[in-house]
Amino acid sequence: MPMLSLEPATSDMSRLLRGIPDEILGWVTPNPGYKLGDLVDHVGGIALAFAASAAKDMGPLTGPARVGDAAHLGTDWRTAIPRDLAALAAAWDDPSAWTGATQAGGLDLPAGVAAVVGLTELIVHGWDIAVASGQRLHPDQDELTAVHGFLAQVRFDDPAAAGGFGPVVAVSAERPLLDQVIGLSGRDPDWRPPPEAPAS
Repeated sequence: MPMLSLEPATSDMSRLLRGIPDEILGWVTPNPGYKLGDLVDHVGGIALAFAASAAKDMGPLTGPARVGDAAHLGTDWRTAIPRDLAALAAAWDDPSAWTGATQAGGLDLPAGVAAVVGLTELIVHGWDIAVASGQRLHPDQDELTAVHGFLAQVRFDDPAAAGGFGPVVAVSAERPLLDQVIGLSGRDPDWRPPPEAPAS
């Protein structure tokens, strides 16, 4: 897997997080079972987990992913999670992070594959957060191409429900690459919050 920077995705995610006011943390998202605050907490966990994966730290952080829960968010999450996202990008800027094997989500993986798994999480959940909160994701084209290639291969191997995602949503090849990535992730790229978006 060729090395690439994760910084565009982490910076864009941080921008999205800073744009979420407290009063919408209970809104629904395209991620089934996750309200916006739960998804924000999940992203915080992703930042820590994939930084540990880059460092080949085979401990609790690279074990099975924990479920996101808004109740775990500290009062400083708008600064703490972007700080951890920046550390994630910096960890994968080290060429040695891309060599050998590591662990992510409790799975043993080639290090380069783990990096692209982390990148996929950032872009897909970045889209989740963007559409749920009325913002726009601005993915880097090189990152998006890498994620599309990864998801296309994963889905070719197991089109039903591979990689923790739901079944593929068919998206025309004429649509933008981001829409195709979102379809491969098991989401409808036309999803928008219902009129009654504010939830309990």
